[in-house]
Amino acid sequence: MTLGIVVGTVVSSSKDEQIQGARYLLIDKCNQQGEKKGDYLVALDIVGVGPNEMVMISEGSTARETMVTKNKPIDALVVGIIDIIDENDIIVYKK
Repeated sequence: MTLGIVVGTVVSSSKDEQIQGARYLLIDKCNQQGEKKGDYLVALDIVGVGPNEMVMISEGSTARETMVTKNKPIDALVVGIIDIIDENDIIVYKK
């Protein structure tokens, strides 16, 4: 899993026909405190994420293990929205 912040959307007029109505997001990877790294990726959103939210990203072959993405050309998938991160009994991130 990778942590990231939603910084935008990606629109493509040409994409694989197997994925209809897909919403792609531009994600800036971040650390557990929500500090952006300037390292971007494009991920399919299946959970309904909003702008500037911290998310969990599944990458690689594991991104193709959902009912929506099974056997489809997906490399990165938003699988959750982060509410709180507790590190060693200290809350380091809160939505």
